[in-house]
Amino acid sequence: MMLNEITATAGAHRRRKRVGRGEASGHGKTCGRGNKGFQSRAGGGARRLSEGGQMPLFRRLPKRGFSNFEFRTEYQVVNVGVLNEHFDQGGRVDVESLRKLNLVQGPRPLVRILGHGKLSKKLTVTAHAFSGQARAAIEQAGGTVQVIERPDRAAQARAKRNTAKKSAPKKSAPKKGDTAPPAGA
Repeated sequence: MMLNEITATAGAHRRRKRVGRGEASGHGKTCGRGNKGFQSRAGGGARRLSEGGQMPLFRRLPKRGFSNFEFRTEYQVVNVGVLNEHFDQGGRVDVESLRKLNLVQGPRPLVRILGHGKLSKKLTVTAHAFSGQARAAIEQAGGTVQVIERPDRAAQARAKRNTAKKSAPKKSAPKKGDTAPPAGA
């Protein structure tokens, strides 16, 4: 058998179904969608997990627990072995220098240094988080570790809420017998 003798299996290349090209084609007018209804419209059709009027499984089962998935802190990871390859002896490693070397991406990345690989150079490393192994490897090579403090958003929100409560003047209802000023005066 030669390469030029190989043919596709029968039915492997089906022709595209061209709809709306006249009644004689069998797929004209309604284009195989039937008459009216939600299914015939663009974007129409049953939602995912729909069971056609029967209570769907995700509603039959009780809710359980909660998830902090939306509020998780995602770090971009850089290993000490990578730092050893890209930085010179006595160099400064920070988020900006990592971004210039394309080791982290994004406008304001959160960087975590991990301890995989060997580090033989003295470096000053500034990042948002360090693993225990990474911290030990950097300090063992004679370098220093500086943690970038992140603002505690929850504490900021609480403080803002408390100051807003204190500064807002209390509104008192008019006493009985007092007449309210006329509207627009």
